[in-house]
Order: sequence, then C-alpha cells, then structure tokens
Amino acid sequence: MGKADITREKIMDAALAEFSAYGIAGARVERIAKTAGCNKNLIYIYFTDKETLFATVLQKHLARVYEANKLTPDDLPGYAGRIFDFAMQHPDLMRLMAWFSLEQRTSIAARQASMTEKVTALIAAQEKGQVGMAFPPGFLVTAIMTLATAWTAANPFGLALDPQATEAPATLRRLVVEAIRRLAAPEA
Repeated sequence: MGKADITREKIMDAALAEFSAYGIAGARVERIAKTAGCNKNLIYIYFTDKETLFATVLQKHLARVYEANKLTPDDLPGYAGRIFDFAMQHPDLMRLMAWFSLEQRTSIAARQASMTEKVTALIAAQEKGQVGMAFPPGFLVTAIMTLATAWTAANPFGLALDPQATEAPATLRRLVVEAIRRLAAPEA
C-alpha cells in the first residue's frame, strides 16, 4: 500500500467518525483533515466533494457488511442473528446509516443491488418451500433488517422504548432470531 493509499484510508477512517457523529450536513472537511493528519485540499483531490466522500465511506462499509453477512434463505433466523451481532458491534456504521436515511442526498447502487439479490434469493426459497409465502420477499428482508438493528443508534424506537433490552444482548439476540424464525416459517 503506497503513501497515497494510506492517506486515503486515514481520510476515510476520519470521515467515518465525522459523518457518524454529525451527518453529511454537519460534518466539517476541516475536522476530517485534521483527524486524518492531512491537508484539506487533499480531500477534495481524492474525493471531489463532501458528498462523494460520504458515499465512498458508506459504500466501503456496506460492501464489507454485504460480503461478511450473506443472506442464507434456508436459515433466515441465523442471518438475522449475524446482522444483529454486526449491528451491535458497529454503532458508528449504524449511525452512518441513520444519517444516510435522514439526509438521502446521495444514492448507493450497491445497496439497491444487495436488496434485489436478497429478494431474488427469497423468491427461490419460497418456491422451494424453505420460506413461508405469508409475506412478500421484500417485506421479509425489511423485517429482518429492521428487527436485527432495532436496538442500535440507527433506530428511533428500540433503545428509546426498551432501553433495558441491551443489558441482556444474548436474550435480545435470541428473541430477534425467534421472531424471524416464526415470521419466515414455511406453512405446515
């Protein structure tokens, strides 16, 4: 990894922290540059503008999430558990997603591609009888992601309505997994 690549990674690490804390509108390129230990102009050279930097940081981390947590249509509860674990271990990324959802000034093609891939896999699993037909595939993916991340900073309800739940994460994880098992169960 060359010096330029190292500097670029430092900028992206600093940007993750800045965007997670302040969102796109509140983030300051000056603070990112200071944290990364580089000149502010270098950020514009590498990323053109603040929105491109945000999109690049989000894309990088989403790609990591998608690669590490592949949808398993034959084990949706297990998938929900892995998403829960990842979300609880990466609050900065969950805050970044919350800001993305609030501000939506940029689009992330990989996010839509991932959703399409998941829906396609669930359609096939429903046709094979591995997943129940009671709910459409898009609804199931959304329900899994919502339940698995409900007690993170990205969700306005989980922590606000049930703050003690995170004191017993193993129990909370078990409940999320069981909810998805019941939601996706094949019809008897």
